[in-house]
Amino acid sequence: MEPINTEIIAKQLAGCHAAIKILDEHGSDQAPAVKKFIKKVQLCPDSTHIRLYFDDFYFLAVPLASESTLTETEWTAHDQESGLTYKVTL
Repeated sequence: MEPINTEIIAKQLAGCHAAIKILDEHGSDQAPAVKKFIKKVQLCPDSTHIRLYFDDFYFLAVPLASESTLTETEWTAHDQESGLTYKVTL
């Protein structure tokens, strides 16, 4: 796993339909996967999180301190502090 690279994530995910799932530290679902269109990807104003925007208002924020893995079909980010894992499957 590597630190989050905002530019690479934005190129891969922006403009795509994806299934988004959040897992707890035991690998259990915190909520069911939701299918969303990712309109844009950008840093939050204080540069602590990467935001995946679903429209001009709603977004999912993932801590930049998370370790991430990116493949052609999935982006996974694990936040050690919260124990949460974010999975975005294209």
